[in-house]
Amino acid sequence: MRDVGESKMRSSEAKEGPTRAPHRALMRASGYTRWEMDRPWIGVVNSYNSIVPGHRHLREITEAVKGAVYAAGGLPLEFPVIGVCDGIAMGHRGMKFSLPSREVIADSIEIMAQAHRLDGLILIGSCDKVIPGMAMGAARLNIPSVMVSGGPMEAGSFRGRKVDLSQAFEGVGSFSKGSMKEEDLEELENSCCPGVGSCAGMFTANTMNCLMEVLGLSLPGNGTIPAVQSRRLMLAKESALCLMDMVRRSIRPLDILTLEAFEDAVAVDVALGGSTNSALHLLAIAAEAGIGLTLEHLDRISRSTPNLCRLSPAGSHHIEDLHLAGGITAVMGELMKGGLLHPQRIMAEGRTLGERCSGPGADGRVIRPISNPYSSEGGLRVLKGSLAPMGSVVKSSAVDSSMLKHRGPARVFDREEAAMEAVMKGRIREGDVVVIRWEGPKGGPGMREMLQVTAALAGQGLDKSVALVTDGRFSGATRGASVGHVSPEAAEGGPIGLVEEGDLIELDIPNGRLELLVPPEELAKRRAPRPGDQDLLSSPALRRFAALASSGAQGAAMKDLWVNGETPKP
Repeated sequence: MRDVGESKMRSSEAKEGPTRAPHRALMRASGYTRWEMDRPWIGVVNSYNSIVPGHRHLREITEAVKGAVYAAGGLPLEFPVIGVCDGIAMGHRGMKFSLPSREVIADSIEIMAQAHRLDGLILIGSCDKVIPGMAMGAARLNIPSVMVSGGPMEAGSFRGRKVDLSQAFEGVGSFSKGSMKEEDLEELENSCCPGVGSCAGMFTANTMNCLMEVLGLSLPGNGTIPAVQSRRLMLAKESALCLMDMVRRSIRPLDILTLEAFEDAVAVDVALGGSTNSALHLLAIAAEAGIGLTLEHLDRISRSTPNLCRLSPAGSHHIEDLHLAGGITAVMGELMKGGLLHPQRIMAEGRTLGERCSGPGADGRVIRPISNPYSSEGGLRVLKGSLAPMGSVVKSSAVDSSMLKHRGPARVFDREEAAMEAVMKGRIREGDVVVIRWEGPKGGPGMREMLQVTAALAGQGLDKSVALVTDGRFSGATRGASVGHVSPEAAEGGPIGLVEEGDLIELDIPNGRLELLVPPEELAKRRAPRPGDQDLLSSPALRRFAALASSGAQGAAMKDLWVNGETPKP
């Protein structure tokens, strides 16, 4: 940490001295007085749009932030970034553009903050790729930054039970099997998403918003205060005051984003049973911070960290229940009892993790005590073997105990659409291992989520007898023996591209193995055909992503083009 008096504000480069008269003239054109210009310039990044329910209410949160920044002596300068709704993009070509949006968001924030020499950032967003994209931008810039989420959606109610979006996707499978009538599916559709916020379970958006608390880039409650509560606006104002204090004290992201912070994020992630997408996003954020986080870190920490929560889709609780039980600080407090976190590291507000989490721990219902966990190991597992030499990821806490070990014949599909058609027409049988390939970062391109397929299998009652393996990825709403991020992907010559119909595949989650039971000499004879992809011909954005994306085992982040192969730290 540095005292801001040691150096001038970054914004002084754009506003001080006679040579900056034209620059000040342009600021005056926007209505800013000279005494306002003299304040620290604070970028207020707003991912509002009217498409995504997690973003629909962000204007109100942004206004609360801007008012608090102004009251605390800063000049709030709002600008937007894009945001994709993975739910609406699911199951069609649109999902190919979701993961690439993460890189666009990080680049957009860097461009705006650098071009206008901003002194600090408040990053206001929700949803799957927006939060990690914002965190990547903050780490890359290394100027004082705080994140504020829009908060989780409340659960819906369907015939006396709580429901969320995952039940709607599973309802499609139930309808295809004939076990749900169309009018019942419509009633569920009308009930499962009752208002604004990021979808109510421990899916990717809520996982990442909770992990921002753990990393220390946001204040307590960021991940769990429901979107519709007034406390969300109070948090926004408190976050603005925190940011202004960080600017004065020059507390920067790289003071916070240490290896210990990422290890703690992994520990809380697996204790919560968070989305497998965190294995992509944490690695990508860490890379921006110059931290060498790997899948091996995730696997080691998950093996030694108990699973304390079973939130939807792994259980019946939702984020609102976690909030009432004490939220992320309570989960961290419980893990600290077992010596599983680093209590001395710094958080955004200048306190240590131990000082932030000094309150009560587990409630015993939503958050189990460390002495009585759901399991002695965490909710994510990394699997390696002949089918995934570089690794793959499964949300083990959402896998039925009967499927922790499974051997079955491969049912091979070269695109998600082909697999979905087979599921909807009842062509998948108990015991099968569905293989969906050419859906990785390069082969997709874009590494699509497979929630539509996994949910349809669950809706047909096959989640306890059928496994799914892909070089693509899964929504946080996925449950069942669903193994994603298989690396190397088919497009990079990985063994998944050599699997043929009927090959035996063995899944062994307790021992971290994913094996293709085909002799190496037989695999050596095979040649993987490459499916044609018109998206590469029609989309410059996807062409760039496919050309630069790293593997799923490395976070699927776009590689830097440094001639010496190294990216310097900010």
